[in-house]
Amino acid sequence: MMADAEKVSRLLKTARGQIDGILRMIEEDRYCMDISNQIQATSSILKKTQLEVMKAHMHSCVRESFETGSPEDRNKKIEEVLHLLEKAAP
Repeated sequence: MMADAEKVSRLLKTARGQIDGILRMIEEDRYCMDISNQIQATSSILKKTQLEVMKAHMHSCVRESFETGSPEDRNKKIEEVLHLLEKAAP
């Protein structure tokens, strides 16, 4: 993985901590809106993490494919990115 592993790990550990906190909130029967706010915050961190990984992919793997790869390899990289964007679309 070409992304900043330290940054990605830090973000994922933060998300994991938030998920643990959400589980505690549920066990403590906390207010629904407070739980929902924490779920949104966790989702935002995961989206930010995904963006970091995709930026690195575009700047390394995709760039390399366009500089040295075959037309088939370039098309494969494009399709991979498009497939991920399709999954992310509402």
